Amino acid sequence: MPADILVLTAHPHLEHSRVNRALMAAATAVDRTEVRDLYALYPDYLIDVAAEQRALAQARLVVWQHPIQWYHMPPLMKLWVDEVLGFGWAYGHGGHALQGKDLWLVASTGGPESSYRPADYNRYHFDAFLPPYEQTAVLCGMRFLPPLVLHGAHRVTTAELDAHAGVLTDRLRTYPDWPEIEDLADCVACEVPDNARPSLALQEGA
Repeated sequence: MPADILVLTAHPHLEHSRVNRALMAAATAVDRTEVRDLYALYPDYLIDVAAEQRALAQARLVVWQHPIQWYHMPPLMKLWVDEVLGFGWAYGHGGHALQGKDLWLVASTGGPESSYRPADYNRYHFDAFLPPYEQTAVLCGMRFLPPLVLHGAHRVTTAELDAHAGVLTDRLRTYPDWPEIEDLADCVACEVPDNARPSLALQEGA
């Protein structure tokens, strides 16, 4: 089966992460996936935008696999978003390269699920931190799928980790035939008007 799933792994210290190493290994074992370890590819943070866009163009499902750090993605993943999802390519006037694809967040947190409650130290349910991910997908014409999250990564047992990796493997192998997305609506149109950005001439200081 051709690789139609792109898994982008971003962990700044993957060698120390039992959870994210296991999840990346599980994804790599699925024939239809291409797994790109961003910190291994770009230790200097000099991202090959053309290579990343070529990889995206081949995928039906794009997976962002990373730990949640300060309620968001690691810095290299954020830089990847800034540079690869360019105006005129991923969104905005003429930017339709990702239209109709799916985006899936596979994340881990250090804190237990119980800490993502109004009465605990993270103060919000975990879903409260997802709008930037969802809106990034929508702006690019992508459908944001229900995330797969492993809480309490520092204390997870081997059996729990194996079970979680098994869920990831099953989802990758069976995509798009997931019960939880059977009735999920298509991506909401989010058109950026042409006047949302200065003209090229103005950007160049003409």
